[in-house]
Amino acid sequence: MAYVPVPKDLTKVKTKVAFNLTKRQLICFGGGGLVGVPAYLLARGPVGSTGAMFLMLGIMLPAFLMAMYEKDGLPFEKVVRNIIRTRFLSTVEQALKELFSFDVDVALLLPEERDAYARQSAAPAAAGGDVNKYTFERFVVGSTNRFAYTAAKNVAEEPGGSYNPLFIYGQSGLGKTHLLHAIANKVRHDHPGFRIMYVQSEDFVNELIGNLRRGIDMQGFREKYRQVDLFLMDDVQFIAGKDSSEEELFHTFNTLYEQKKQVAFTSDRPPHEMLRLEQRLKTRFEQGLSADIQPPDYETRVALLKNKALERGISLPDPVLSYVAENITSNVRQIEGVVNKIMAFQELMGAQVDVDTTIRAVRDILRAKENFLPSAETIIQEVARFYDMDASAVTGQSQNKEISTARNVAMYIIREMTQLSLAEIGQQFGGRHHSTVLNSINRVEKMMKAQPELMEIIRDITNAVNSAY
Repeated sequence: MAYVPVPKDLTKVKTKVAFNLTKRQLICFGGGGLVGVPAYLLARGPVGSTGAMFLMLGIMLPAFLMAMYEKDGLPFEKVVRNIIRTRFLSTVEQALKELFSFDVDVALLLPEERDAYARQSAAPAAAGGDVNKYTFERFVVGSTNRFAYTAAKNVAEEPGGSYNPLFIYGQSGLGKTHLLHAIANKVRHDHPGFRIMYVQSEDFVNELIGNLRRGIDMQGFREKYRQVDLFLMDDVQFIAGKDSSEEELFHTFNTLYEQKKQVAFTSDRPPHEMLRLEQRLKTRFEQGLSADIQPPDYETRVALLKNKALERGISLPDPVLSYVAENITSNVRQIEGVVNKIMAFQELMGAQVDVDTTIRAVRDILRAKENFLPSAETIIQEVARFYDMDASAVTGQSQNKEISTARNVAMYIIREMTQLSLAEIGQQFGGRHHSTVLNSINRVEKMMKAQPELMEIIRDITNAVNSAY
């Protein structure tokens, strides 16, 4: 786990602090840190320097008296921590948000807890979250994913070998992330000393942007991602078109590859279809092994259902397996959701698991699949998120070129993904006339013919809209 330097103005506090950018935590060690850092932050924020001085007295005096007279004999620093947690922590976190422009959790550690925390922080980076369940043994192999599975297993057994980099691509929900975590877990088991970095591309981009905006030295960021033995990036397609992120990833890749460290990526498309991606990154993605994953066939869907049901301690009759496998065809996540729904019906309603119960349990899933229509509001939000602007700007009156392009794209996608009329779409954009909406849609269609990159942008936004449901 890598730590970036504490921002310069925060180091004025004469205490030991660590700022974990990845987890967005501020860690304060010992008595001085427990009081000094929160008081300093409050002086910068809601209460001002005078209020912070009184705050320190308000913490220290009761803590001193409680430590002196409490029957439990609590240590002074523990009393201080209890007072800050119960009375001032929310205010401190608000001050941090004002200082850094995002939410930061505050960890208040006693001196004796510091060593344990340091040991935990120095451990090799994990693949994030509860990922031990993602192993090769639990991956259901079928004809549509066997090649990707075999390639990932080979990489895990021989990291930095023949298949470097490994590039796995396919639609969402087919097991790409499972394979990345399986590689990490296998390597961690076989090579306990290996430093492993798993990161989602959006987190990589956001961390980089955060560093640049706050003027933080980039050396810590680069060391975090380049001083590893195994580098895994999920959904790398989101890097495309982001110049600074592409530049950092390019040099990160080169550094790791030259040191014969294993690199693996996942994406929803092959490299040659990532039209906004720099050519030099495309060629590096393609120089190793690319493996695609397709939606599971009928036999694999049945095997997946059996596997997910066994994991939850239930047995599904063959007619139920057949019904679900025939009707849920898109991805593994939907199949898992169906099993969860059937189990809930069995546990909460005491219903026997048969085809009739299954039809009732998954009726809403099937209906949503058949009649799925996103809202215009969701599409506008996703367009605004992609172009990094407020949704009100997209629907507003600004004639700024980038905002106008985003607005036109939003109108086009709403027309494609919903059943709204031109007039109804116009109402979503401040009451614009239907002819204005039609002109915007026609403009996007012409631009797509001249600029293939725009087709990819619309595809990305459309995928994001679908993932929102």
